[in-house]
Amino acid sequence: MNRSTSCYRAGVRDGMPIGLGYFAVAFTLGIAAKNAGFSPFQAMMESLLNNASAGEYAVFSLVAAGASYWEVAVMTLVANARYLLMSCSLSQKLAPDTSLGHRMLLAFDVTDEIFGISIAVPGRLDPRYTYGAMSVAIPGWALGTFLGVVVGNALPPRLVSALSVGLYGMFLAIIVPPAKKDRVVLGLVAVSFIFSFAAERLPLLAGISAGTRTIILTVVIALAAAVLFPVRDEEEGGEAL
Repeated sequence: MNRSTSCYRAGVRDGMPIGLGYFAVAFTLGIAAKNAGFSPFQAMMESLLNNASAGEYAVFSLVAAGASYWEVAVMTLVANARYLLMSCSLSQKLAPDTSLGHRMLLAFDVTDEIFGISIAVPGRLDPRYTYGAMSVAIPGWALGTFLGVVVGNALPPRLVSALSVGLYGMFLAIIVPPAKKDRVVLGLVAVSFIFSFAAERLPLLAGISAGTRTIILTVVIALAAAVLFPVRDEEEGGEAL
């Protein structure tokens, strides 16, 4: 077995748990897609081309709220901005002579979990390792979303509404762990809730669409957090590994 095949198989092996986890989470995301009016095929293509839970949740939420195309585009960029930093970090793991084609393919699916296993590879990263993980993670995410919409279409509206509660569970699963570890994060989550509630009632912001309000609050709170509570370099390095 040559090295390329060995690296690919290792990626498939390490990516299997990720793919299974994606399938479960994406099933709930499919319910949100159904509520936003997406067909099973449209939702599946969304997950194939935008493999990001927070980014997709933002898209489905904004579409359901009747947001414009530019609002969806900007919010997707904001929600997925952290992947720019992950991509920069991952590029340092690659050999200097790695082709642009390999770099672009790797950048297509830099998720939290795939980044985690790729950055942990000893020494230089062989792109084929990440390709192996991607080959099981991406289908798991897309298939889960597809089935979520299909099941959502087959179930009574009241039951679909009840299953939508799972989205709040997914949201809590995203924010609770870091909030428990860091009081700053906990404070920012609380501030986000308060500001979001207030923004709907302030005359100046009440007339703006929900999508634009979300973008404004996200950017303002994130910038304020970055200025007031900067993360030290050694802390960033520790989390990445």
